[in-house]
Amino acid sequence: MDRSCVSSRRAFLAALAVAPLSFLVQPDKAWAADGQPITKPIPSTGEPLPVVGMGTWISFNVGGDPVARDARTDVLRAFFAAGGGMIDSSPMYGTAEAVVGSCLARLDRPEGLFSATKVWTSSTAEGLEQIATSERLWGLQRLDLLQVHNLLNWQGHLQTLSAMKADGTVRTIGVTTSHGRRHAELAQILETQPIDFVQLTYNIADRDVEARLLPLAAERGIAVIANRPFQGGSLIDRVKRHPLPGWAREIDCTDWSQVLLKFIVSHPAVTCAIPATSRVDHMEQNMAAARGDMPDAALRRRMAADVAAL
Repeated sequence: MDRSCVSSRRAFLAALAVAPLSFLVQPDKAWAADGQPITKPIPSTGEPLPVVGMGTWISFNVGGDPVARDARTDVLRAFFAAGGGMIDSSPMYGTAEAVVGSCLARLDRPEGLFSATKVWTSSTAEGLEQIATSERLWGLQRLDLLQVHNLLNWQGHLQTLSAMKADGTVRTIGVTTSHGRRHAELAQILETQPIDFVQLTYNIADRDVEARLLPLAAERGIAVIANRPFQGGSLIDRVKRHPLPGWAREIDCTDWSQVLLKFIVSHPAVTCAIPATSRVDHMEQNMAAARGDMPDAALRRRMAADVAAL
């Protein structure tokens, strides 16, 4: 890590030390003044990452259907046209990795791609085979991020991933959980393991991680990926029956997806949120959340309270 990255991390941690317990961030119009998406640095590398990425669970598990693959290629084209970076997948997601790889090939491997996938097997030995398969399916010689999916055999796989990172065959490593599970074990990993990323569930309705895990990730210099930003769609279904509150205009939101995403990515410990979609219009709406003003501390409190009351 170079000196500028160390300095930035120290400044960030100093700000957290004096922030309210909810660790809120103030809005900054300059973040998106140039028309580019807001980015946050990966703490371990200093590399800027757009705060809205893309998940592929269910949405990219379409097999060999040519019409569906064409549609997913259009989604990825819109994603990169809007400045997108991280695409997150897993061997657990059926054909999603193969579909992503096919789409990326048709788009000539966009330069902005930050490839993130996972190891998902109880066997440490089979993990290496699975990683090789993922690289082949993505069509990449090296992945940007490899994660242990849902902590399955995390001790064995982290040894493998750490060795791969040391020899340069993967850039960054991490672990994942979902649905708000196994937080105590995850805290232990954050406290003791030299990882670059942690992926966990965080949204305006599921906020348990604010108490311990998000501050711990910030303290340890670990990037946070927020999954299930819309609770698998149920949160969107719940709020879209209601009109947008007047305060949505204050943070440049034109739909509920942007409101929900801005709540997540405005937390200073969160690096990236990964909503999943199979529609270009929804992708464009999601990516708009990476532009414009962000909620301040008072508005975040109001947002959470108003959504809880719906």
